[in-house]
Amino acid sequence: MSCFKIVGKQPLHGEVTPSGNKNAALPLLAASLLTDQPLTLRNVPAIGDVKTMVQLLRGLGVEATWPDEHTVTLHAFDLNRGKLDSELFRVIRGSVMLAGSLLARTGRAELPMPGGDKIGRRRIDTHLLALSALGAEVEHGQNFTLSAPYLTGADILLDEASVTGTENAVMAAVLARGATIIRNAASEPHVQDLCNCLMQMGAQIQGIGSNTLVIEGARRLHGAEFRVSPDTTEIGSYIGLGAVTSGEIRIRDIPAEQLRMIRLIFGDRLGVRMRQETTAGGFDLIVEDQQDLAVRMDVGGAVPKIDDAPWPAFPADLMSIAIVVATQARGTVLIHEKMFESRLYFVDKLISMGAQIILCDPHRCVVVGPSTLHGQELSSPDIRAGMALLIAALAADGESTIANIGQIDRGYERVEEKLRSLGAQITRLED
Repeated sequence: MSCFKIVGKQPLHGEVTPSGNKNAALPLLAASLLTDQPLTLRNVPAIGDVKTMVQLLRGLGVEATWPDEHTVTLHAFDLNRGKLDSELFRVIRGSVMLAGSLLARTGRAELPMPGGDKIGRRRIDTHLLALSALGAEVEHGQNFTLSAPYLTGADILLDEASVTGTENAVMAAVLARGATIIRNAASEPHVQDLCNCLMQMGAQIQGIGSNTLVIEGARRLHGAEFRVSPDTTEIGSYIGLGAVTSGEIRIRDIPAEQLRMIRLIFGDRLGVRMRQETTAGGFDLIVEDQQDLAVRMDVGGAVPKIDDAPWPAFPADLMSIAIVVATQARGTVLIHEKMFESRLYFVDKLISMGAQIILCDPHRCVVVGPSTLHGQELSSPDIRAGMALLIAALAADGESTIANIGQIDRGYERVEEKLRSLGAQITRLED
């Protein structure tokens, strides 16, 4: 098993360009099933989850060619109806997004239960309820099967603002007969990417970026080219990195409007100093040197809270990074992870490094800072916690080893190369 060896407390300087958004790339790959014409996606991140999704698509008969490392052309001209590789399917959570597109295109989808990070129960009920509302018959046991001779538009109220549930409903609805209204829809940037790409493929979608989507079903979609947006979670991770290490880091080509809540929490709540600069191509974000992190107390001196919620609130995928930053800030803050009951369990690894954290229950912890962190032997439990531990190791005194880094590779492209370009002492050791 591969691992990272890290020497902490090294000053970091330079610039980094975020990769394409992982959470946008996966549903966009699934959208290739909706047409028999080529779909070309640009700025695709070269990460493990993307490679797994492309393998699954190839198993369905999709031709996939890579003109370059970050561009893929998918041609689903002649799909087969064989069963998906169950082992591959269970590697990533994003595999569940094949349900809506496969059902809409072929009238049937037989899928194993999806996998992904071990961060608690991740229900698929919202997906099945939405697809059932469009006319699908659902059978489930160890696998689940959806079938329908055709789909019919419906007025759907999602029982939760599920990102992947919304994406599956949208991909099914664009080829359904008649109009569909999806209420309580997720509106995250990656959902917007999917909807905008589908529009380029000929879909008719109103309300993109809101919690109500109105879709007029089309008889067929055509091919298109689409560029995946930059990954806001990766950007947030580099904000956290710059906050807890010395030196100045410039993050290139940011989607400024998508970062407002991320900047509010890191900047206003935890005291991270950063500035935005206009460039010829858009905007850069600079995380400044000589940080003096301090938790901003609520009115009357009350202990503040950082919690996650659906867009445009603070994203769940950055809670682990926020915890690491909080360990280096003066003051006390309550972290409330509302969405996944196992995501906070990685804090025991930060505690072993010297962090002062009280785990109150599966969803809440109290962080008291600043704490001096010390290098440890660690293991990455999931993508986001793995990146958080990597950032903690770079801020720690001494040497750390992080095992199970395949988890980090699933979501972060060539992370050690990007970190070394900033001056980090990090080495990948192959077993």
